[in-house]
Amino acid sequence: MNILSHLLSQPAQSNRQTEKKQRRGVELKSPREIEIMRESAKIVATVLKEISELVKPGMTTADLDAHAEKRIREMGATPSFKGYHGFKGSICSSINNEVVHGIPSPKKVIRAGDVLKVDTGAYYQGFHGDSCITIAVGEVTPEAARLIRVAEEALYKGIEQVKAGNYLMDIAGAIEDHVKANNFCVVEDFTGHGVGRNLHEEPSVFNFRTRDMPNVKLRAGMTLAIEPILNAGSKFTRILSDRWTAVTVDNSLSAQFEHTVLVTETGYEILTDRTKL
Repeated sequence: MNILSHLLSQPAQSNRQTEKKQRRGVELKSPREIEIMRESAKIVATVLKEISELVKPGMTTADLDAHAEKRIREMGATPSFKGYHGFKGSICSSINNEVVHGIPSPKKVIRAGDVLKVDTGAYYQGFHGDSCITIAVGEVTPEAARLIRVAEEALYKGIEQVKAGNYLMDIAGAIEDHVKANNFCVVEDFTGHGVGRNLHEEPSVFNFRTRDMPNVKLRAGMTLAIEPILNAGSKFTRILSDRWTAVTVDNSLSAQFEHTVLVTETGYEILTDRTKL
């Protein structure tokens, strides 16, 4: 989940005691904490895999939200997003020109040809997992298919730069270079983030090169939510009147992929890897 920059600077509002006081600084997880995060991340991966298999034209985003909440709770966790700064859903469901933070609704019908982003998180034994996928609903346009493919490739280009001793800008540069080489734009209004005891922790994980934030050196035990967002047109976004949903300013398509990733001494471990289920 990408949180709006003005919310990220505020203390988290949540019904969980561990979220009430936002921790500062980059946290390194212990082996025991990493084991718990593997479980929270597995729950997230399971839910997203299930949603990718069940979604079909005619369903609503509320249908997907209900499935996600039910399954997260069945697996012994609670939805990370529900109630977070007042967010009403267990998933973010963003369609076509909606970039991030789409609120699930029984009025939002999914149609053939849609580009559907589904982002969800699970809070399990004190730790969060967080991941997002983009789904091509039925047959999409060639442009939409290419946007989705490049967005997923960009995520893995960034992940390939993860290992102790590398830097955040190694991730950002790899993502940015791949996106630009394919003539798409990186959305700069939202970033990835650390994840663990809190849904959003330090550091901010940019998808483009910048000098506005410290270029943090990666250390084993860091857990990062890496999540590039690509637009087919302009990189700029605007927020709708619901104060959550971000859309492209030019009505162009948007795609996003996200994984929770553990930094290791020699590389990385994708904790939300759906291919291992």
